[in-house]
Amino acid sequence: MSITYYTCDVFTRERFGGNPLAVVFGADEFSTEQMQQLAREFNYSETTFVLPAEQGHTAKVRIFTPQIEVPFAGHPNVGTAFTLAMHGDLNWEGDRAQVVFEEKAGLVPVDIQRDAKDQIFCELLAPEPLSLGRVADTDLVAKAIGLPAELVDINHHAPREVSVGLPFLLVEVTSRAALAKASPNIDAMKELRDQGITPDIHLYTRDGGDFDLHTRMFAPLDGVLEDPATGSANCALIGLLAHLNDQASGEWTWRIAQGVDMGRPSELFGRVEKSSGQVTDVRMGGYSVTVFKGTL
Repeated sequence: MSITYYTCDVFTRERFGGNPLAVVFGADEFSTEQMQQLAREFNYSETTFVLPAEQGHTAKVRIFTPQIEVPFAGHPNVGTAFTLAMHGDLNWEGDRAQVVFEEKAGLVPVDIQRDAKDQIFCELLAPEPLSLGRVADTDLVAKAIGLPAELVDINHHAPREVSVGLPFLLVEVTSRAALAKASPNIDAMKELRDQGITPDIHLYTRDGGDFDLHTRMFAPLDGVLEDPATGSANCALIGLLAHLNDQASGEWTWRIAQGVDMGRPSELFGRVEKSSGQVTDVRMGGYSVTVFKGTL
């Protein structure tokens, strides 16, 4: 039995930036345990397996971190769509195409566009409505991210769980400098988990410079000490920011930087639509580049 895989760097226009992803084809007969073993072998923040569709869409996609399978994630969808656009057989209409992935969180449409420089831009639509979960204790959260409590900004919202398909604990910090100083404390993250709160922490600051937001994401209990670019977490973030906006209806866009402090700068483009006080569509997009092709 032989399978083919590609790796790509996602949310970047240059190799060795962004978030690496392995995309595996031909593993239809793999068990869940075998998929998990292969994801652990790649040891990227996520590995995807592209499988035959079961509901008539483009493909069924399963997503694994080195430790667990997850129902939805951002950069795996963008990178898998990119890989199909570069190496698969899609129905293009001019410079545009669309795929729909069947995932544990639901259906994930991804719009694909080839730009004037022949680069591929992919934008996903989050599979679930915005949901707001539990609020976490600020002192414990500060401990979990290795910062003094006064550097956690609670003027706009307290640290809280938010999801559009995968939950994250969203935490605003006071400055770009504070964001750079953050460091995960695993014992405090375990304490959050013991309280029933997700220990996957997505930090952000509005002190963005050339970007609207700078972010970092820590998930060491899932085998990801820090993630260079987290589409699902940034989807949750911009969904929350639109929810907190006083305007009842509108559309907002963000250009987001992540991965800078770990030497893998990433660029994400988010947009949200809101109608009658309700967040409707949350989208996240970016560019990708192929790095490796291999067989197993």
